[in-house]
Parts: sequence; structure tokens; C-alpha cells
Amino acid sequence: MTHSFRFGMGGSVLWSLACLIPMAPLHAEEIPLPEVTVTGTREGQKISETPATVGVIAREAIRNQHPTHPTEILGKVPGVWINKAGGEGHMTMIRQPLTTSPVYLYLEDGIPTRSTGFFNHNALYEVNLPMSGGIEVNKGPGTALYGSDAIGGVVNSLTRPPPAKAEAEGSGEIGLYGWHRVLLTAGNRFGEDGIRADINLTHTDGWIDQSAFDRQNATLRWDRVMGDHASLKSVLSYSNIDQESSGSSNVTLDDFQNNPRRNYSPITFRKVEAVRLSTAYEWEDERQLVSIAPYFRHNSMAIMPSWSMTYDQTQYDTFNDSFGLMLKYRRDFAPWRTRVIVGMDLDYSPGGREENSVLTTIEPGTAGDSRVFSGYTLGPRIYEYDVTYRGISPYLHGEFSPFERLRITGGLRHDTIRYDYDNQLANTPTTVVTTIGTKVYGHAADAEVEYGHVSPKLGVAYAFTDSLSGFVSYNHAFRTPSEGQLFRPSSAGTEANANIAALAALNLKPVKVNSHEVGLRDKDGKGLDYELSLYHMTKQDDILSYLDPVDMVSKVTNAGETLHRGVELGVGAAMGVDWRLDAAVSYAKHTYERWTESATKVYDGKEMDKAPRVIGNTAVRYAPEGGKSGQVSLEWVSLGSYWLDPANTRKYGGHDLFNLRGSYPVRSDLEIFGSVTNLFDKRYAETGALSWGGNEMYAPGLPRMAFVGMQVAW
Repeated sequence: MTHSFRFGMGGSVLWSLACLIPMAPLHAEEIPLPEVTVTGTREGQKISETPATVGVIAREAIRNQHPTHPTEILGKVPGVWINKAGGEGHMTMIRQPLTTSPVYLYLEDGIPTRSTGFFNHNALYEVNLPMSGGIEVNKGPGTALYGSDAIGGVVNSLTRPPPAKAEAEGSGEIGLYGWHRVLLTAGNRFGEDGIRADINLTHTDGWIDQSAFDRQNATLRWDRVMGDHASLKSVLSYSNIDQESSGSSNVTLDDFQNNPRRNYSPITFRKVEAVRLSTAYEWEDERQLVSIAPYFRHNSMAIMPSWSMTYDQTQYDTFNDSFGLMLKYRRDFAPWRTRVIVGMDLDYSPGGREENSVLTTIEPGTAGDSRVFSGYTLGPRIYEYDVTYRGISPYLHGEFSPFERLRITGGLRHDTIRYDYDNQLANTPTTVVTTIGTKVYGHAADAEVEYGHVSPKLGVAYAFTDSLSGFVSYNHAFRTPSEGQLFRPSSAGTEANANIAALAALNLKPVKVNSHEVGLRDKDGKGLDYELSLYHMTKQDDILSYLDPVDMVSKVTNAGETLHRGVELGVGAAMGVDWRLDAAVSYAKHTYERWTESATKVYDGKEMDKAPRVIGNTAVRYAPEGGKSGQVSLEWVSLGSYWLDPANTRKYGGHDLFNLRGSYPVRSDLEIFGSVTNLFDKRYAETGALSWGGNEMYAPGLPRMAFVGMQVAW
């Protein structure tokens, strides 16, 4: 059966409509905060017995929010800031400053969306987040079941299971600046088999000049019951993103205030394709579980980055395929409710890079930090190599309860990682002449780079009452350098410096983290729920990319030590029958303990840049009759001030934004929804920094935006 409706904002548009909720009516009652998390041990575990801070976003919250970007839903987790780095792009802040560095692990149903060797800080745009069945954010280093990457946190998007009977749902929405989105889902059960398909089709013309993007997502899930003890779950995910202006469009302070839609790099672009296929077989009885999960991933990206137009003009393609296997055996023992998990993760990911220099055209009349790059021709090949990432990671995880309310958890993981690098160009540097000067790119000879690391974990959780629990934990984590950090050194001014940079990159050490945390939570799902956590984390051998002002060489090195401390509070309160308050607030301080870029740039004791101390998200929702008569919510998003540079010379003042959302049921299977973001049309920045010339540069945030849509279930 097919439904189409005609509605418009400044015109008539034909849409197919659907809702975002599987196996639930449009007017579901408020769902209490979940008591179970699946990320920590890759299967259901009571939050009260989890010695970690886990933010759980239920599918009902995603459905009510209708997020147009991950920032709109993940910001509801205390201490999480996801910014909009141009179109579908993003940078992440979870117990770290806002960064593009590979310090987070992104999962889909517990399987990493990308190989460790080929990290992409925009990983969430490869996931169909608006149609997910839930999201979990495990803050801080991951458990022993997760290895390299999980330093700042683990973000796990859950696919939706097949429905209990045949259903089809859909939504269509439009908004300002050419925003269009259609979400469709359908599923059914056939005996022992269940299937669900999700489709996401999105387009926007973009608010910034020449910043349009299109995305297509599709997810197919097939569940099969195999007798009394075994099951099979297969997931196929596909993402395609075609985006103008590949990154944040930073502009000068004058343009930020007076001409924020201006785009200095309209020639840049990003084209991304991601395919993931996994099958998870599980056999379980009363005392044990066997899990075998093979997977395949394909990732490719063609990009001309906007952020490097002023110092390193290139266009490149990265690509990799992954063949992996996740093995796990769990055994439960009666004494002390003991649980032992042993497992191994295997990852074989061949890939590579092809990169050319770019000769740009600078628009007449523009200069300095406000130069506009309006055209280009492709220059000589500067990098071409194949690289294969291999990872073998056995682990051991154990839990026991010497007393009924006490749960002790420990784990140990050993990661053995190797890169096989095959340079397809001459080992001598390549010199090119560009619009911004002569650049030299160094190439290392063929090499093998190996890392081995042991990561211990220990935690204790105690349930004071049925709803009140607390925990303390120690976690150690590490992060190997990624493919680009190792084998794609930055440009230099001379051949000698280019060779030095290429050899130095091969000697990078892993980043290492020690984290201590204590938390208290009370979650009964009825009146007042809260979770309070305090953390203290030190990071050593962080990987630093910087421009040496003496020889004007971009260098990559391991740099000293940083300290990360903070307190996070999440509160949810039912205020009478129809009203609810939810707040997520955090205060953190991120500092350079030992950090030297050059003889004149020593930042010991300084605060880290792009690291606001305060992050807040507060929402008040009115939902009479549990939402059956509609609902409306007002959200306050607060971001504190932060330094624009590591020398702490200038600050961005922070901002406060307000968003209004609502929905109204026309009938039991049809609903109208809408939202206005940045309600008071405040000028704000998604991110800010100082240019090499010392000028303030900002990426303007969106103005007041309005969206309206319908959703139907049948």
C-alpha cells in the first residue's frame, strides 16, 4: 500500500511519508530511562552494574527530535559536543577538546564502522543515525572488548530490529534553504525470519554559499531464529554523501559579523561511499554464549579539503576494504554470579591513497585570510601508496559479585597492530609550484610499522538501593597513529626538511591514556533520575601537527602530556503528569601539562584550545496524555567560552541557543511535526581559531531555521 500527501512551504511538494519508530504507535507513552546497556560487553548488561558512564538515547527520543544532524541528538548526553563541520561533517568533543584526531570509536551494532588505520572524524555521517533504534555513548576509554581508538569515548548506533508483524512507515519534511528529507522503513516476519529495510534520502542547498549536499542511506537487517538456542543477525548498510565545500567554511571576524554566508573555498568538495556487511551468529544456553561475527567494510572518499587551501592545496582519494572477525565466548558460573568472557578481534584492511597537488585561481580583489579560491587545475601526483592494516587482539573480561549488591569488573586486552606500506612513487621528494608557494612532499621508502600494547581495566559498582548505584573505575587505553599520520607527512619548504618529516612520521608512538572515574546514579524511571560522574584523565605522547615558524615546515610529532578533568551531570524529572525536564550539564578543564612545539612555543600549564569548560543542554517538554494530544518542547543549548589558540591569547565568548519543537496527531496513524532551531536568530560560531597571521577565524553557525513534516504508519 502506498500513501502520498501534498503539502508545502512556499509551494506544493509531493512526498511519500513515514515515521521513525519501529514496532510502536505514533503516540507511544513516555519510555523510562533504560536499565540495560549493550555497548560495554556487546550484550545486555544492567547499567547499575556497569562501572562506566553510559549515555543511552532511546529510539523514542530520536523520533521526537527528528535530528537533521548528530549534534541535535547527541548533545543531550552530558559532556558531549558534536559540532557541524560543514554540511554533514562533524567534529567531536567527549572528554577531549573538539578535535579531528582519532580518539573516538564509532560502532554500528558493536562493530566498528571503520578500520583503526583509516579513521575519519566525520564517521557519523556514514551511519543512518536519524533512523537508528537507539544510540549509546560510553564515555572515556572503552572496556577490554575495545582496543585502539576508544580514548575519549565509544559511540554505538543500534539498528532497529524487524517488527513483530507487517508494517510500513515513512516521513517527509522540508525546511529553509532547500532542505528536503524522506525517511522510509518497512518490515515483516516470515516464520523464523524477520526483515527490516530503512531508507534515508536527504538534500539541502545549504545556507553558506555553494554548500549543498545530498545523502542516501539504506539499511537492511535480517534476523533468523535457529532452534531454541541459536540466532543469526545480518546487517547491510550503505551510505553515499556528495557535498560541496568539504569542511567548515571559516571566515574572518568581519565577515563572520557582516557577511557570514561567504565561502572562501567554493571549489572544494567531499564525496563519500561506505558499505558495511556483517553477520552475527550467537548460540546461548543458561550458562554460556558463543558469538561469531564476520564482517566486510568498504570505504572510499574523494576530497578537496577546504581547511588546507591556505597552506597545502591538494585533492586526494582514500580507499580501503576490511575483512574482519569478532569472536567471543562467555561462561557464567554460579558462585558469586561470576562471568568470564574471552575473545579475539581480527581485522585485515588493505587500502591506499592517491593525491595530487592543485593549482588554484584566486578571485581578484581578495587577499590574506579572506582570499577566495574560485577555480583550479589538477597538478602533479604527490602521493600514491598502498597500505594494509592488520590487527590481532585477544582479550579477557571478568565479573563477579562477592556480595549481592557489589559487582567487580576487570579486563585485559593485547593489541598487535601492523601496517605494510608500499610506496608507488620514487622515494625522493616531489616539488610543486602552487598559487600559495613552492611545496615539497617527502616520501618514505617501503616500510613495516608494528605496535603492541596491553590495556588493563578495573571497575567496581555498588547498588545502594534498587535504583541508586555508584561506581569507581580505572581504565588504560591507547591509540595507534592512523594511515595519514604515518605515511602522508605534511609539506615542507626544502627537500631536506621533507625527508626529515617523512622519516619522523614513521617513528610516531601510540597515544596512551590513564583514566580514573567515580560516578553515582539514581534511575527509577518514575520521578527524578540523575547520573553524576567525575573523571581525571592523563594523555601521554599525543600526536601533534603544527607549522614550525622557523623553517615553515608542517611537522607531526609526539608531544608531551595533557590533563583532562571534569564533572558531568544528567538529570531527568517528571514535573506533574504532562511536563518533563531533562538537563545535561558538564564542567571540564583540559590543560597542556608538557607541550612544546618549538623553542618559542612552550604551552606548559596553558588550557587547550577549542575546549569550552561548560556544555549544557536543557529541555522542557509538555506532552498531555503522554503525547496522545501532541507535544511541544523548548530546548536551551549552552556552550561556554574557549581559547582560540594554545597560547591562550584570545577567546570565543561562547553562545546560548534556543530550539522549539512540536508535533500534533491528526489521527492515530498520521502526525504533523515541526521545529524552529536557533529561535532568536543568534549569530554564533560552530568553531573558531586563530589563523597563522593571528586573525580570528570563525565557522558561522546556522541562522534561524524552520522545518515541517508529516509522518504516517500503516
